[in-house]
Amino acid sequence: MNFDYLWQGFSVALTMQNLLIGLAGCFIGTLVGALPAIGPINGIALLMPIAYTMGLPAESTMILLAAVYCGAEYGGRISSILLNVPGDAGAVMTALDGYPMAKQGRAGEALMLSGLSSFVGGMLGALGLALFAPLLAGLAIGFGPAEYFVLMVFAFATLGSMVGSQPVKTLIGCALGLMLATVGLDATSGAYRFTFNEPELGDGIDFVVLVIGLFSVSEALLMLEHQAGGVTVIRKLGRMTARLDDIRKSVGATLRGSAIGFVVGVLPGTGASVSSAVSYTTEKRISDTEGTFGKGDVRGLAAPEAANNATACGAFVPMLTLGVPGSGTTAVMLGALMLYNIQPGPMLITERPEVVGGLVASLFIGNILLLLLNLPLVNIFARVLTVPNWLLVPGILVLSIVGVYSTHASVFSILLMLAIGMAGWLLRKAGFDMAPIILGFVLGHVMEVNLRNALAISGGDISILFQSKISIILWILAIAMAVLPLVAGRRSKSRALAKAVSPETSA
Repeated sequence: MNFDYLWQGFSVALTMQNLLIGLAGCFIGTLVGALPAIGPINGIALLMPIAYTMGLPAESTMILLAAVYCGAEYGGRISSILLNVPGDAGAVMTALDGYPMAKQGRAGEALMLSGLSSFVGGMLGALGLALFAPLLAGLAIGFGPAEYFVLMVFAFATLGSMVGSQPVKTLIGCALGLMLATVGLDATSGAYRFTFNEPELGDGIDFVVLVIGLFSVSEALLMLEHQAGGVTVIRKLGRMTARLDDIRKSVGATLRGSAIGFVVGVLPGTGASVSSAVSYTTEKRISDTEGTFGKGDVRGLAAPEAANNATACGAFVPMLTLGVPGSGTTAVMLGALMLYNIQPGPMLITERPEVVGGLVASLFIGNILLLLLNLPLVNIFARVLTVPNWLLVPGILVLSIVGVYSTHASVFSILLMLAIGMAGWLLRKAGFDMAPIILGFVLGHVMEVNLRNALAISGGDISILFQSKISIILWILAIAMAVLPLVAGRRSKSRALAKAVSPETSA
């Protein structure tokens, strides 16, 4: 296996400029993760246009965004443990045992243990990315237009079956993203689609405008709607050292959580919320022999924290090698690569080794920086939780407007961003997740181009989508991912009905 790209990546990531960029990204990411409900997508959406307009090279921008992503996974545990308010979806399971530890006066220990687990999960995830990305890229070289189209279908099927408790709404979100991707000039026919005679829509909806509108603006509106004066209470941290027995006790949970997190992260469209839930429930089945999970068990804290950080690294595998985002956050980062006219795929490691290698190397370095930042400075990061909403919301809106205007210098783009933000706010109130919309938008153009290319090769014969072995395998997997959850749901309903009927029968 050739690791030349990785050694070149370390030479890129270890330059003074990129080290400072990575350190700044880790710090900002931890702050973003600590603020409840902000999450890595919003932080990346705000920083992406700023980095682009500053003229940073592609590898430096990806190092910055990856540092924010990983930093947010670290930071999400702070509010989750101290206030029982998860910083992002991946930190929901952390609160189940982290918050009880804080109530027992062991907040400092919980923060220390979760920081160590996050470090191990992140490092093992980065190692998995370095090992498996070249292997998957080698396999993906055999992909043609038909195989790439079916791969996109598989990505959507995976997303609909694994993300959230409402797969129908997830698929509707993907469809909305696909529809938005069709706005603008059709490169094949030369016709304008869904522009409503607006010249500025001729090039389509800009990715930065869509991301900032859907995430940052809608989040600010939700904060205004539910404003309660901000979070002002921080629990005492107590001792900031973990007991050696607790560290030993959590080793197995950390390693298992790391493995589960990486595998789940590689699956397109899953994310930290899925991996942390799977790792927690798995660890509970294996280790909870005394019924201590949910009452401050260190294993219940370590498993999901290791998992969500390993997932952040695993999600880069399909993004870099197949051009399919492994999570909503990597969907945004895929759009960032496209801003630099870089198309992810199996040849990316060969054509742009400094980008791929720099990103992978920065994950190793970033996890070390995050450990050094989080352990001694966690008290400072926790103070961010005292920022009231009346100050936080205007700041988010100002940064959103500045980010869009600095990229396009267009008032229309700002108005479009605000309109998208309003629509995103209404969709979120209706229970829709924004990540599937971004995934559908990012993959929509690639999906359409590959479908047209495949049909052009076959002279319009749709059977080309079912001819190769790779396509057939992907179709089978896509159908299985779409059908199996429905079958499992019906079985669980029938079992519940049988349990409900049996007591009545016995009576």
